[in-house]
Amino acid sequence: MRKSNSSGRSGGRQDKKTGGPSKRTSAKPTGKREGKSRVVEPESKKKEFSPHKTYKKPFVKKRVKSTTEPQPKLKTVSAEGMRLNRFVANAGVCSRREADTYIEAGMVTINGKQVTEMGMRVMPGDEVRFDGRKLDAEKKVYLLLNKPKDYVTTTDDPHADKIVMDLIKDACTERVYPVGRLDRNTTGLLLFTNDGDLSKKLTHPSHNKKKIYQVTLDKPVTKAHLEMIADGIELEDGPIAADAISYTKQEDKTEVGIEIHSGKNRIVRRIFEHFGYKVRKLDRVLFAGLTKKNLPRGKYRFLTEKEIQFLKMM
Repeated sequence: MRKSNSSGRSGGRQDKKTGGPSKRTSAKPTGKREGKSRVVEPESKKKEFSPHKTYKKPFVKKRVKSTTEPQPKLKTVSAEGMRLNRFVANAGVCSRREADTYIEAGMVTINGKQVTEMGMRVMPGDEVRFDGRKLDAEKKVYLLLNKPKDYVTTTDDPHADKIVMDLIKDACTERVYPVGRLDRNTTGLLLFTNDGDLSKKLTHPSHNKKKIYQVTLDKPVTKAHLEMIADGIELEDGPIAADAISYTKQEDKTEVGIEIHSGKNRIVRRIFEHFGYKVRKLDRVLFAGLTKKNLPRGKYRFLTEKEIQFLKMM
């Protein structure tokens, strides 16, 4: 029989010097349970974890802003050209979808050659015709301005403080021009467009486009002078006659309405100056059938389709 040691354990090794139990020094933990002691797990290298990420909001990928500015849409034919259906639509003929139909039907030509292929591009210098009519690259624009005083009717004048183009600069991206002119001190209706054919039609005296002015003078105008202006007078640059003239108010003979179709420079002022009157105010209240109704001074509006068709049919 084996003897037990003082600790109650049997079979234990004793220290030769002290006679007590020897200390375990070389044995490595095996992970097995020994008696009532706890299980000792083998030492292993600790795994390192990155901190746990939490998101308060769902992850959304941010759009990276481009370092280059977005290219504006072409308004005119550039070096790269313009798609034919867009060219036709910009000319004011129809929509792009309708243009495709007309192209497919053979109603459009480029430089005299019939085009039915979709995606054809118009290059600078190309002549495009729709049903025999020549088309321009830009969409036709028509707008009416009620011009205030002290604005010069010009597209560019470095010596002028105020020009009419300043009043419509944000109206459209197309380059439009004033039809005819009003001098600096004259107020009233002024039409702008990029339709060259219509502009010539409205300004040429042979087309007799009606213009009515309201004139305020420095003294009462005699009836005899009104009759002479209606019959016709001779100015330094030739004869001139009013189509119609009358007092706007019978009780105030300083205000006169005059209808005239001449496009001569300062013609209304020169008519009254011929008789010794000084014009204090001059306002164009009607131009080619267009009026100032609901158009405040200094404001502009685009013409309606009905008004555009009316001007073209005059």
